[in-house]
Amino acid sequence: MPFLQPEAPGRSGDAPGSIDYRFARRQLLHRYRSGELTRGDVCDAQSELMRIAVNHSRKATSPCPICGQRELRIVRFVFGSKLPAGGRVVENNTHLLKLSEKYGGSSGARTYSVEICLACRWNHLLDIVPMAARSR
Repeated sequence: MPFLQPEAPGRSGDAPGSIDYRFARRQLLHRYRSGELTRGDVCDAQSELMRIAVNHSRKATSPCPICGQRELRIVRFVFGSKLPAGGRVVENNTHLLKLSEKYGGSSGARTYSVEICLACRWNHLLDIVPMAARSR
């Protein structure tokens, strides 16, 4: 069966696009709810990630998909060639803007968003978004 060519040529530019992990998250939750995975398999956040979630996160708008508690947090990290190997934790939008001005564009910096439950240790990568240099 031949595949039809899309009418639009795609996104222009050299910058890579965003990666959204919602489908992978749904698959993982389905496997957990069907009994294929245990709670220990999916609730395995490392101590350092938990510490960052307690101190440098924002509350998620929905409850944890595993335990139902409203302890779900979103943490953002920035990784790039000009950043330290462990990346940087993004404190807030102002901090993200400063990091974007300093590292965005040429360094290939990307922002990673992770959800973490403080109650059951569920964690999952939500998306990866390229950090562009701020236009002036």
